[in-house]
Amino acid sequence: MFIYGDKLKEVFLKAKKQRYGIIASNVVFDTQIRAIIQGYAAVNSDGLMQMSSGAVKYAAGSSQDMNAGAEFISNMIKTYATQFKKSGVGLHIDHATPNYFDFIVYCVENKLVSSVMIDASKEELAENIRVTKEVVTLAHKHGVIVEGEIGHIKGTEDEIVSDTELYTRPEEALEFVQKTNVDLFAASVGTNHGVSKGANIVLNLDLIKEIDDLLIKHGVERGLVLHGASGLTDQQQIIAIRNGVVKINKDTQYQMDMATAIQAFWEKEKYSIVCPPDMNPEDYIPNKGKFDPRKWLFKGEEVMQKTIVDFCNVTCSANNSILL
Repeated sequence: MFIYGDKLKEVFLKAKKQRYGIIASNVVFDTQIRAIIQGYAAVNSDGLMQMSSGAVKYAAGSSQDMNAGAEFISNMIKTYATQFKKSGVGLHIDHATPNYFDFIVYCVENKLVSSVMIDASKEELAENIRVTKEVVTLAHKHGVIVEGEIGHIKGTEDEIVSDTELYTRPEEALEFVQKTNVDLFAASVGTNHGVSKGANIVLNLDLIKEIDDLLIKHGVERGLVLHGASGLTDQQQIIAIRNGVVKINKDTQYQMDMATAIQAFWEKEKYSIVCPPDMNPEDYIPNKGKFDPRKWLFKGEEVMQKTIVDFCNVTCSANNSILL
């Protein structure tokens, strides 16, 4: 089932209270959407689909019309999610920078999304607060929840690029949450966007707890968000959840899953579409039973679905849907 902001807020409140994590999955096209929604549903977990600026531009095709791309992605998710009654999924705008404010307005006012992340983290704190507060005022008016961020996360995520990480200061996190009233707060604690291995990341999980404790102490407890989490170990994620994280972002792992599965298929079946070197090309007939895109795209779907099931089991969101 597709869930809007009010229900999504309930999802994160339950996750924070019971200390488990919701997997937020970046998607672009139908192959990912099917696989990931089915994965959530297979273990009765709620989840969050995420679309970036790059994703909506890709979905719109040559026009690059972000509004059209968002409509396309939102409608696919809403339509597909109706089949599953014991698992809820929302749709989130990921890393929308201030220059995309009009895009945020369009998505919020047209009920395309459940939540939005306004990423003004490259601005000075005062300007970040001002911009984020403006988005919160708009979004809350339409029942959409908002995620904000302080600090830089190393790596590349569509148009978000940083060569260094900048760890969030707890006292600034407190000021930010108090002044903006965001529903979710993304802290920079050493994770990377892109390909990484958790064992090689200088991750400050104690900083998450320090921020969480400070927010609770001042009566503004929020669910915390962990970006760039594809390469983290299970134990790193479990500790992060224990320390206050309720939303864990995943993107790169799905891309790797799909590429690896499809590459393996074509390494095995390459002569289904390419003439073998020892055969006369005039005698060669391609095998439609193999090159039909439904045959090899499905290999990517299979492994992505398994991955999301594994993620939900690690973060303990399995069998914790608010719809059960």
